Amino acid sequence: MGFAARRARKAAALAAEGLRTLIAAAHSQSQPVEQWFWVIEALDWLRHGPPPEVLRAELTLAPTAAPGDAALPEEIERLNLLLDVLDGQPERRADIAAILGGVLRHTDATLLLADFGFSQRPSFFSEFGERLRNKWLPQSPETRDLAVLFSLFFPHEHDAVWLEALDTRTLHRLTELLATPVAVKHAQDLPATAALWRTALLDALTYTISQIRATGFSPDLRSRMQRNNALDMDVEAPFKHLAAQYEQVKALLTNDASAEPNALSQSLTLLRAGLAACRQQADSVTGHLEDYGTSVSLVYVLHQLHQRIDRAEALLNCLVGDTPARDTVHLFATLVRLNAQRRSLSALWRHNTALLARKMAERHAESGEHYITRDRREYRAMLGAAMGGGLIMGFTTWIKIGILGLQSALFWTGLLAGLNYAVSFVIVQLLHWTIATKQPAMTAPAMADKLAELSKPGGVERFVDEVANLTRSQSAGVFGNVLMVMPVALLIGLGGLAWFGPQFLPVPKAEHELESLSLLGPTPLFAAFTGVLLFLSSVIAGWAENAFVLHRLDSALAWNPRIRRRLGPQRAARWATWWRRNIGVMAGNVSLGLLLGLTPEFFHIFGIDLQVRHVTLSSGMFGAACASLGPAVVNDPAFWWALAGIAVNGVLNVGVSFYLAYRLALRARGIHVKERRAIYASIARRLLRRPWTFILPPRSAASADPA
Repeated sequence: MGFAARRARKAAALAAEGLRTLIAAAHSQSQPVEQWFWVIEALDWLRHGPPPEVLRAELTLAPTAAPGDAALPEEIERLNLLLDVLDGQPERRADIAAILGGVLRHTDATLLLADFGFSQRPSFFSEFGERLRNKWLPQSPETRDLAVLFSLFFPHEHDAVWLEALDTRTLHRLTELLATPVAVKHAQDLPATAALWRTALLDALTYTISQIRATGFSPDLRSRMQRNNALDMDVEAPFKHLAAQYEQVKALLTNDASAEPNALSQSLTLLRAGLAACRQQADSVTGHLEDYGTSVSLVYVLHQLHQRIDRAEALLNCLVGDTPARDTVHLFATLVRLNAQRRSLSALWRHNTALLARKMAERHAESGEHYITRDRREYRAMLGAAMGGGLIMGFTTWIKIGILGLQSALFWTGLLAGLNYAVSFVIVQLLHWTIATKQPAMTAPAMADKLAELSKPGGVERFVDEVANLTRSQSAGVFGNVLMVMPVALLIGLGGLAWFGPQFLPVPKAEHELESLSLLGPTPLFAAFTGVLLFLSSVIAGWAENAFVLHRLDSALAWNPRIRRRLGPQRAARWATWWRRNIGVMAGNVSLGLLLGLTPEFFHIFGIDLQVRHVTLSSGMFGAACASLGPAVVNDPAFWWALAGIAVNGVLNVGVSFYLAYRLALRARGIHVKERRAIYASIARRLLRRPWTFILPPRSAASADPA
């Protein structure tokens, strides 16, 4: 026998001895903590034990599957091997059955079945601290909390994979093992494992139903739930009836349900319908967000409510489903994944950003609709509105040059520049004109609405149509702004030079401004950073609009006694309506202006030269510089590099803010990778077949090109 063969034979013998040692260590009369420790060791052996075929050969056991059968994970192969060994050792089998039954006998299973995976801390930082403790602090199996034991039994997310892969034969063998009579002292006084499991499921269902009802009765949800008519005040009826529906099922299951199978079937149908009605009422809350506003806590409560309804249905399937063993394994696999998430800081970040995204995108969807054109008439209207915005920004450019000429402290320079931008943006809005780069970030809610229809026939094509419409709108906005702001700034500059002389904008300063716009410099970086600021302003706009509605400030303006006495009833009503309609865009305009003005000066405090490059303002600075440098500037390469920089500036402003808005919409709607690939493929096909549809409008909305 060769060295390799002897080594393999020795390894097989050691593996077999390790299995015998593991089985011999199972003592059902030891302390509970020692039994839990044995379960942890046994599960670790299932995960990392020796190759099953080596053990079977050493123990002279028959293979578990016939040739050609589907391969099972090694964990399941080792589990079957362990069960084969126990079949020949009745006493050991009874001991292990007693240990597994003791997991339910000596612990509180409802802490796992009813509460596991549901955070009791809606605060991000509280939950962050809790997850840090779960991730880094060791846990002890000396506990009656089955949730803690479960996290020690199944610490890896991969455990969910092999649990769900358990085949019917192995599940049947596990069920037989758990039904093995307990061979310990006073065994006749101990309830059977099946009875313990049934009781645990009933208790967990009781607590879960109570949590669902309590959440449904919360004031925030009740005020937003769907009413059949104005007089229908019993919106929480599904939650009221849920307790009685469950108690009827519980009574039949606690007694001899086999005596009344029809009654049990009818009661289960009513209970499942009641859970569905609760889910429907929870879904109806989102339909009232436009009237009542939303908050992260509200979105969090809705998310938790849906999860608890899912848990109740899962527990019900484990109790009275057609395949209770399979449903139980599926529940355990779900709990394993939740256990992995409880220790994951990245999962917490993804979950909370998803809540924020949903909060921002669930409301003000029609605000973004105003920035999307779908036919030539709307395209021309957008072009005209953008030219009006460019007219105002031409004056804004020269006011900024004047502010910079004051050479005041950094803060005051930034504040004055920001107020200059903010006032200009507000004037543009009041005149019903537009600034192009504000459009893409404001359209996130509108995109989120279209993403919600992806699963419907033609949903992807409709979303691509919306992307094309939005791109055309940006083209019209940028073209209109640039075509007007350049000549306006140029004319103002020529007038100032004629009136005040060369000191109006000295040539060295004009040359510096022209070079700062060059594509060869940091303009692309600054333009991308400005796109982020544009998106942040839309976030602030959404937050302000939602807060205005959430706190019912429109109603306060219209009906507050002191305000009505000061303004009068009619004026108060008009002010309430106006602010309700315009609070979002006003907040977005003011916040964008202050961000553009103050952000560069803030970074200057730390010695970082991070400028903003807004395409409309950059075009105005370009026109102003050309006025000072004269017609000969066209012979300077800096002129052409600045023009190229402005073109890239517009693309990056729009592209970055649009991308962030698109990511927000994806996160808000929970779009998966497969659906995203379908979107990208459809956009690529449209670009290859009809690229002009992203720039030029169709004759009418109905004649838009298909994907």
